[in-house]
Amino acid sequence: MWKKRAIVMLSMIQIGIFFLIARLIQVQLISTESFSKQNVNLIEASVAQRTQEMVIDDGRGTFIDRHGKPLTKEYTPSLILFPFLKAMEWPVEKVAKILDISPQSIIDQLEKAKEPFIFAANGAPFVLTEKQMEKINQLRIPGVFAVKKQRPLERTYAPHLIGFTREDARLLRSRYPKRPLSPHVEVGIHGLQKAFDEFLIPEGETKLLYHVDAEGGPLFGINVKYSDPGNPFYPVSVKTTIDRDLQQIAETVVQKHRLKKGGIVLLDIKTNSVLAMVSRPDMDPRNPYKNRGAENQMILPQIPGSIFKTVVAAAALETGIASEQTTFDCSKKIDGVTPDDVHSYGMLEFAESFAASCNNAFATLGKKLVQHDPDILEIYAKKLGLYPLSGWQGDVYHEENFKQFPEERKGTIWHDDNDKRIPLAVAQTSIGQKDVRVSPLAVANMMATIARNGEAKQVRAVSKILYKNGAVFFTFPEQPFSDEEPISSATARTLQRLLRKVVTDEHGTGRQFQSLPYEVAGKSGTAETGKMFHNKELINKWFAGYFPANAPRYALVVVELESIGSQAVANDVFYDLVQKIYEFDDRDRN
Repeated sequence: MWKKRAIVMLSMIQIGIFFLIARLIQVQLISTESFSKQNVNLIEASVAQRTQEMVIDDGRGTFIDRHGKPLTKEYTPSLILFPFLKAMEWPVEKVAKILDISPQSIIDQLEKAKEPFIFAANGAPFVLTEKQMEKINQLRIPGVFAVKKQRPLERTYAPHLIGFTREDARLLRSRYPKRPLSPHVEVGIHGLQKAFDEFLIPEGETKLLYHVDAEGGPLFGINVKYSDPGNPFYPVSVKTTIDRDLQQIAETVVQKHRLKKGGIVLLDIKTNSVLAMVSRPDMDPRNPYKNRGAENQMILPQIPGSIFKTVVAAAALETGIASEQTTFDCSKKIDGVTPDDVHSYGMLEFAESFAASCNNAFATLGKKLVQHDPDILEIYAKKLGLYPLSGWQGDVYHEENFKQFPEERKGTIWHDDNDKRIPLAVAQTSIGQKDVRVSPLAVANMMATIARNGEAKQVRAVSKILYKNGAVFFTFPEQPFSDEEPISSATARTLQRLLRKVVTDEHGTGRQFQSLPYEVAGKSGTAETGKMFHNKELINKWFAGYFPANAPRYALVVVELESIGSQAVANDVFYDLVQKIYEFDDRDRN
């Protein structure tokens, strides 16, 4: 019996040894770079256990504004110190003299250090001058380095437009299956970070590192290795069309008026480029999806209300269905029969009807237009750059139909073509209600198109990608909006007069902007959302326009979504922004 037990025990021991050997083979030879379900790189983990390092640059490309100012990260001249210095004699007095500080302040920080660190003063990194950097590096002290250290900006600019990144090993592998990337490399999730991820993804980190023993002492002496991918062209910089100063002004104004949901779009009319974009609710960088904060409301379709009357006006003028002198009964609702007790203006000519935003006038015109051509509203929405998408798209190297605004969604005018045969549905559509949805970006594009005498273009947020050395890698040219025949220059000029009259006319819905230093032309919009809050109807409140009216430079849209009408601040935001932009331009002029 004991012999059988001994044989069984020996067999189990042999099997155990076999599995142990197999496991060791797997760990040491087979799965060294992809161990377990988590795909752990055992070589990297082993090196990490006996390495201390300071990452100087994570290698991911950056974003800059149209003048080259950083939008996401900056490079600060910093002093990097390694902890082994506290156990050796080194000329700390010389370094202190160069920095004009006491040697003790350096020694005190070293005593507390267990890892490489950035020397700080008053709780913030000590910023070196170029001359100080040069003098420190000339000393060639092991463990003392003056470098330009990458760090995120204290202030986040245009977070909804720029977007964000995060570690996602599975997404990284699916996007770049043939690239040997560390699973800790961050990948673009939203906004421009997502759109340009392929160009921004790092070639590798730039870092200072040295090997340590179990107690943290130098393992191979005090030599610190400088690790650099060595590519003179990467990382790249994505040159946006954002003006950082105007973006900051816009964010400050929106914050001042406590706009809770909505935002602004500011375009440069000449190049049709985004100068500033603000979306609310704000985004928490630690939890972007909290309260749907990651959504960029400026590129999502919204109910436009009377803003859409601009499309109806363009179609009516161009087809000859109406002229500036055509009159309408503006004491009636959209059925042309029921009295409008709230807005009873009597008989008004077309120009006054537009200025007062007379619903019956545009319901009447819409019904005539759709009888003339069932697709006419879509056609003129396209002519004006409003529909279906407004953002830049085209071929970029091997990628077809590259989009600068990856989350932009198509607008709609009709959900059901059968509605084109129902007069009430046509009337509601013609005043921007029912199924009409367009993004604030698209509305800004329409205003810019009219200001350019009818020339419709795609909207850019990025103009170039630049190599590390400043050379141009790729240029995103200005592109026509579509193949549609543009509206005539005569129609565009008439629309310009109508938009200006919204501000100058006694019944104009934008007359509060008369006192601004820049002359404004534009259109208001108040859209019913069908939502209620404390028995009060929630509306979308818009004002969209351009300025200066006589020599247009800027197209601006402000929209406040799902607000209580009496508490709406959209017009106040528009007013303050125009005022601040005038003051900003005035500083440049002087």
